[in-house]
Amino acid sequence: MTLILTAHGTRRASGVAMVADLAARVTELVSRPVHVAFVDVVGPTPSEVLSRVAAHSHGPAVVVPAFLSRGYHVRTDLPAHIAASGHPNVSVTPALGPSPDIARILCQQLVQSGWCQGDSVVLGAAGTSDELARNDLHTTAALLSALTGARVELGFAATGAPTVQDAVAAARRRGAHRVVIASYLLADGLFQQRLHASGADLVTEPLGTHPGLPRLIASRFRRAMPRRFLTARPHRLPNCVEHKGLLPWPASTSGA
Repeated sequence: MTLILTAHGTRRASGVAMVADLAARVTELVSRPVHVAFVDVVGPTPSEVLSRVAAHSHGPAVVVPAFLSRGYHVRTDLPAHIAASGHPNVSVTPALGPSPDIARILCQQLVQSGWCQGDSVVLGAAGTSDELARNDLHTTAALLSALTGARVELGFAATGAPTVQDAVAAARRRGAHRVVIASYLLADGLFQQRLHASGADLVTEPLGTHPGLPRLIASRFRRAMPRRFLTARPHRLPNCVEHKGLLPWPASTSGA
């Protein structure tokens, strides 16, 4: 049984290390090694990892796409890598977002950053030209809006408009006293730097730093693994911190 966590990739060493640390934490939860692959910028690629595994075993493999929307990398790049690997038995789970679980993690990150109710919130995403992925980002913004009790705007660090800088400026023009960016990025890197350079008062840490994310990924792996390989009960994601007056959280309805 081979487990592979697949992320985008970054030239920033701290971002690569953050993904490796995330895989290590998932390994502890599922009691099986979790390999790391990247679809862009750095390696190894999913096809390289799967080809290496297939050379020694034709046992099943499970790939969790560590992506926060169902964009081009999830729908096109990853299937192409799997086909090129020649591995005969690969299952791919849904992307991590959008989902209520991811929205709760985002809200917990806001609380930990010092966000208060009444602050203007911008969801800071990498950006995309893919229509389905963009719709997913709007879904996440809506889910986070429901948890914070106020509208959450979108801002993009790369492709798309408005940029995070423009979104922050627009919030100021609307009279926002403080503007907080909820980082909708998995790991540290160039895009996280752009969030910090946007002029916001606060920027949350990337999602990969939150303890709920490895539990979510472990749940994805477990749900896709054949029953005979399961060795531990799944962990439930904790509720968001409630001592700052946040509303109680509904039970998760996602597939995680």
